[in-house]
Amino acid sequence: MNSEINSISKPTLRRLPNYLNYLKMKQKEGVENISSTLIADDLRQNPIQVRKDLAQTGSVGKPKVGFEINTLIGNINRILGYDNISDAILVGAGQLGRTLLSYNGFSNYGLNILAAFDINDSLHNMEINGRRIFPLDKMKSLIERLNVHIGIVTVPAGSAQEVCDLMIECGILAIWNFAPTHLNVPDNIIVQNENLASSLAVLSKKLAENIMKCKEQSEK
Repeated sequence: MNSEINSISKPTLRRLPNYLNYLKMKQKEGVENISSTLIADDLRQNPIQVRKDLAQTGSVGKPKVGFEINTLIGNINRILGYDNISDAILVGAGQLGRTLLSYNGFSNYGLNILAAFDINDSLHNMEINGRRIFPLDKMKSLIERLNVHIGIVTVPAGSAQEVCDLMIECGILAIWNFAPTHLNVPDNIIVQNENLASSLAVLSKKLAENIMKCKEQSEK
């Protein structure tokens, strides 16, 4: 991933993919220039924050014209490293794992899942979206042969730490963890947790707040 990413705050990094998806949609509509105000309005963001975020990508807008959309998309792609495809392997070919294997959109974000691994004999040599499922004992040789650095964990919580340890032993440096548990890793290993339960809790809280707000407005 581009070294420029180190100078950008995590909140900005989390927002950049949303801007990118929006800009690509506008690009398909034939839009050539776009203002930060329009981006903010459509995405319900603070205009000042949007301008600050885009400035961190090295993009400069012109007065009364805005940003050149192709350049802006290119800058965000560069910052996020989407121009450079990173290979990954996945462990856990259950329902969630197979769903991720079936998703073609990862290539738009610089990720290519090469293969999956599972302990279930009935899944071995099965192909999902062109990706084969192998026995777990084949993982080390594939990682070393293809120089893979990213591992995706989609196993149950009780197996996640064991899988994580095996990935690190095989040479994996970054782990995308979908298991609902904390992983203990050395300081040099990167872990990104996707906690679906936490996301649902946040969604439920926001929904309750909106319902309460609408109820209060209707009673006035």
